[in-house]
Amino acid sequence: MTNFIPIFPLGIVVFPGEQLNLHIFEPRYKQLISECVQNNKPFGIPAVIDKKVNEFGTLVEIEKVEKEYENGEMDIRTRGVKVFRILEIIRELPDKLYAGAIVNYPEDQQRSNKRLREQVLHALRELHHILQVSKTFPHEDDSLRAYDLAHHAGLSLQEEYEMLHLFQELQRLEYLKRHLNRVIPLMTEMERLKDRVKLNGHFRNLSVDNF
Repeated sequence: MTNFIPIFPLGIVVFPGEQLNLHIFEPRYKQLISECVQNNKPFGIPAVIDKKVNEFGTLVEIEKVEKEYENGEMDIRTRGVKVFRILEIIRELPDKLYAGAIVNYPEDQQRSNKRLREQVLHALRELHHILQVSKTFPHEDDSLRAYDLAHHAGLSLQEEYEMLHLFQELQRLEYLKRHLNRVIPLMTEMERLKDRVKLNGHFRNLSVDNF
C-alpha cells in the first residue's frame, strides 16, 4: 500500500509498539499535530542521521494530548505503529508549514524463535548486570519482540536504524544477539580494568605458592 503522510523528522529511531512522549513547540509541528488530532490521523517520524532524512521511519499514532499551553505548544503521547519507506518527500504543501512524504509499508515477518529470544534476553540481562542498571520491559518474556528490547541494548543510532529496516523478527533477534555477544566481553574487560585501577596504590596481601 502507498499513501501520503505528514512527516516529523527527528534524530531518533522509533520502533513499532514503542511509546514516545514529545513536546511540540515549532509552529510547523504545532500545525501538524493539531491537524492530526483533529482528523484522527497518524504521522511519520523518519530518522535523521548526520543531518540527513533517511529512507525509513515509523508511522505513529497520537494516543493523548497530555497538556496544551497558552502559546500553542503541546505535550503529546504517541505510539509507533509500523515501519514505512519514503518514496518521495514533498517539502512544500499548500497552506502547510510542514512537509509530507509518499510512502509504502514493507511487509514484516513476525515469526519468532523461543530459544533465540531467550538467548537475547539472557545476554541483555547480563549486560544490564555489568552496567548495574535495572530495566523493566513492557511485556512478559514470551511476548517480547526485538523491537521491545532494542533501545535497552546499547545500540548506536546508526545500529538502531539498521535494525529498523530488518523486516523479519528472526533477523532482528540475530542482530541483537550479535551485538550483545560483541559488547559484553568489552564491558566485562572494562569492569576488570576499573577494578585494577581501583587497586593501584592500595596495600595488598599477595603471595605465590611454593616460594
